[in-house]
Amino acid sequence: MITTQLMAAVLTMGFDQMIQNRYGGVGMLALLLLVAGIKANNSTCSSIGAVLLVLLMTQA
Repeated sequence: MITTQLMAAVLTMGFDQMIQNRYGGVGMLALLLLVAGIKANNSTCSSIGAVLLVLLMTQA
């Protein structure tokens, strides 16, 4: 159980750093909106975050 949580935390932090290094502050905002929307079960917030991430990824 602890190893699973540790691996999930490491993967999440790695993905977070990758987004921040590659896409900057807007990427972090988009990731924050996506995660907050999923946690709060708010489809509008998660959709905005997902669209921002897709737009950033298609420009790069």
